[in-house]
Amino acid sequence: MEGLGERGMRGENFDSGAMTRGTREEDSDSKFGSDNIEGASGNDHDGPESKSSRMKKYHRHTSYQIQELEGAFKDNPHPDEKARLELGKRLNLEIKQVKFWFQNRRTQMKTQLDRYENAILKQENDRLRIENIAIKEAMRSPVCGNCGGQAIIGELSMEEHHLRIENARLREELNRISLLANKFLGRSVTGMANMRPMLANSNLELAVGRNSFGGLSSLDAGLSMGLDFCYGDSSALPIVASARPVHGVNVADSSSENKALFLPLALAAMDELIKLAQVDNPLWLTNPDGRGETLNLEEYTRSFPPCIGMKPSNFITEATRERGTLTLSSMALVEALMDVNRYADLFSSMVGQAALIAVISLGINGTLNGAIQLMYGQFQVLSPLVPVRRVNFLRFCKQHAEGVWAVVDISVDTFREGPSTYEYANCRRLPSGCIVQDMPSGYSKVIWIEHTEYDENSIHRSFRPLVRSGMGLSAAKWIATIKRQWECYTMIMSPSSPNREQAGITASDRKSVTLLAQRMTKSFCAGVCATMHEWDTIRIGNVEDTRLLVRRSVGNPGEAPGVILSASTTIWMPLSQQHLFDFLRNEHTRSQWDPLSPDGPMEEMLQISKGQDVGNCISLLRASATSPNGHQNTFILQETSTDSTGSLIVYAPVDVPAMNVVMTGGDSTCVGILPSGFSVVPDCFQDSVESNFDGTSIKESTGRNSKGSLLTVSFQILVSNSPEAKLTMESVDTVNALISRTLQGIKAGLQCS
Repeated sequence: MEGLGERGMRGENFDSGAMTRGTREEDSDSKFGSDNIEGASGNDHDGPESKSSRMKKYHRHTSYQIQELEGAFKDNPHPDEKARLELGKRLNLEIKQVKFWFQNRRTQMKTQLDRYENAILKQENDRLRIENIAIKEAMRSPVCGNCGGQAIIGELSMEEHHLRIENARLREELNRISLLANKFLGRSVTGMANMRPMLANSNLELAVGRNSFGGLSSLDAGLSMGLDFCYGDSSALPIVASARPVHGVNVADSSSENKALFLPLALAAMDELIKLAQVDNPLWLTNPDGRGETLNLEEYTRSFPPCIGMKPSNFITEATRERGTLTLSSMALVEALMDVNRYADLFSSMVGQAALIAVISLGINGTLNGAIQLMYGQFQVLSPLVPVRRVNFLRFCKQHAEGVWAVVDISVDTFREGPSTYEYANCRRLPSGCIVQDMPSGYSKVIWIEHTEYDENSIHRSFRPLVRSGMGLSAAKWIATIKRQWECYTMIMSPSSPNREQAGITASDRKSVTLLAQRMTKSFCAGVCATMHEWDTIRIGNVEDTRLLVRRSVGNPGEAPGVILSASTTIWMPLSQQHLFDFLRNEHTRSQWDPLSPDGPMEEMLQISKGQDVGNCISLLRASATSPNGHQNTFILQETSTDSTGSLIVYAPVDVPAMNVVMTGGDSTCVGILPSGFSVVPDCFQDSVESNFDGTSIKESTGRNSKGSLLTVSFQILVSNSPEAKLTMESVDTVNALISRTLQGIKAGLQCS
């Protein structure tokens, strides 16, 4: 029954007996939501006692129980025994009652879908029969296209004959899309019959040796850009010309009416993404430095109607496009993007939090082709001076050809009611995403597009050039992050890798250490941007340049219970990103700036490489045996990552016994982590008129033009072992003094003011 229920929800395994059962079951459909007949078995000829026994098991749920059960069913229609037990305890129901309710609900869903699909197939059959009759009548008396008189078949050119066949096929595809869209949305979709082709002559080229994106053959002309509900058919489909803006819709309500609004929006976003991805598109301008591209806003405004309403007057546009080669297949990337947890882990430094609000479409035949999800995301630049971008958006996945996939995001100007209120605030996401095509040997080519409108007034003036240029959350940064993370996965899972590590360490040991390091880095990013956890902001009059956050940990896995204080600040440094990164990750110069490290050099006892760049690695450091005050009972776990868009150095002290467990493949959650570290990004100042943090120009304060970096420093400390303790000024002074000494040490070590 469970297997049939899942396939029934996807419209698969059509049951020819559903129509016969439909009349008998239609009157009782509504009872599945409130009634539960437990363990009904046997036949109708049982004696009175047997019938009486069955009637005693009849149970009517309360409205509260129904509401909770429906919510649980929406999240997971096939709960396991543990989930059923927890749900039963919460609702004061036996586990058997919960099990039977879910079985009845799945049966009801399958029955309704079966009946509806039968009706659709009957309508399709009648339409085809009528069309067949009309075609036969037309063939009996063909008409000449030039003179309008009687014609013979031989007068029809081969080209016209093929065009007529293609036209008939397209009409049939359009009708099938309308019918199947109705099934997925649960109601009639108006305007589907009036859709017109938008990309009949479009040619999506993932470059043929042009624009530094060679080696990938172009796709056929007229590539399908629409939502293809046709099983295995990737032919050209019509596209919605423009979509209605979606305003004031409660995204927690996944009703058919809301879905009817979301589908045209997803189609229009996919259409726009494909057009923007064309290689020789005049919409894009090459950046002055020759790297990357930015959007020609005037041309874009003329070419595309606003699909989510007009841009607010106080918003500015950030749009970038980038091409690249990935060492993973298109399917692997698509699966990661459509899984909200894997997506958040893959881009942990850029995505502070991601949540799946509702599934609009599951996809076709159990695949991701045609899948549409309503999601919530927090996009971050690692600095307390740049607000987190909180966005509700649709994510639509489409397979355009064999080995060619596209994933597009589009903002939904909505809010979510409930305990967690996600409010549309400081930005909105226009059609953004990627198109990826498989190459030989498991590689793939990708075109990535990022297009966002945001409120620049909320960003500190020193970060505005970086964000405005697209470097903060640019298409290049998304591709670079994918490359780095996938290289890390490949190196860690390899049976043998060129690592400087202890003898006998295995792939399992490396994986355990890597998981700990990734958790440390994710916690660091959350402390800088106030994401992932419930943080409270501390406002103190004499603290101006440092953002203080506090949260109360109740002893979750990998965390010690108590009050955790996070302090972050950003300064401008007259040094390049690479220079700063090399200095901060060097264990020999660490004692110059790290107040928590002993005097003298540190010793690197383990290094796990995460990729080809030597700066992408995980290290385990300890005090050198020759250090005068060396502490041999504490390790420092450090993870470093770097690319052209920014660098990250995160570290945390760890106990030797706990770390030894991790280094032998043990559970990494046994190690408590309080991370500290640095984020370094190029300042992107174009000239000396850009303002420094104190309002003076860069040239006035440093004697030089830009070519500097923005350095963010962040520390997390446990100020109390009791979650109920109150924060004291002494703790605030301690963490501020820690940041001050660290920055002074860095400036002294680099000999810069």
